[in-house]
Amino acid sequence: MKEKKEFILFDNDGVLVETEMWYYQANYDILKTIGITLEFDTYQEIMIRGGTAWELALHKGIKKSQVDKLREKRDKLYQHFIQTKDITINGVIQTLEELSKRYKMAIITTARRVDFELIHKNRNIVDFMEFTLCVEEYEKAKPHPAPYLAGLKKFNTTSNKAIIVEDSQRGLDSAYAANIDCIIVKNEFTKSHNFEKAKHFIDKFEDLKKLL
Repeated sequence: MKEKKEFILFDNDGVLVETEMWYYQANYDILKTIGITLEFDTYQEIMIRGGTAWELALHKGIKKSQVDKLREKRDKLYQHFIQTKDITINGVIQTLEELSKRYKMAIITTARRVDFELIHKNRNIVDFMEFTLCVEEYEKAKPHPAPYLAGLKKFNTTSNKAIIVEDSQRGLDSAYAANIDCIIVKNEFTKSHNFEKAKHFIDKFEDLKKLL
């Protein structure tokens, strides 16, 4: 990489931990209880634009009060998944350990803080980070630039000194809108997304060591 960077901003889900499929599964299972089949392609379209799967329930005429209860059930099911399934991505810890010697790093995620803490309980990933920002801690979620701009502000730096690691079109759009170069790490879950705006591509997380 020609331009020297000093800061790395990581997405969480799908980059540092393999959680995205389980979030989809939790949404799928709960929506199924009210007769809605959440097709994978539909979910991807909603995900890309930063929407919510509960739009489908509201469009069907389900009252918001019932949707709120269903959302709570989804949250509990997702939390069950992230505590019982293997969500480890090989090589993450070793790669972060090496990168931490040369860069200051942070995690910028659209995950809720409560879920984020459960995901990283008994993991060492956050030990390498200067800070983490969850969805409650910035103005608007991805694909809006606010999350990554908040990261720059917290580091007290400018966009040209930072680089972002993402796996989704929504995250890439957020990075692009914040005018920060973005690396896309290949993930089967988001392989249909449009990544034309990305500066760099890697097949697996460990490849960051070679690129950076």
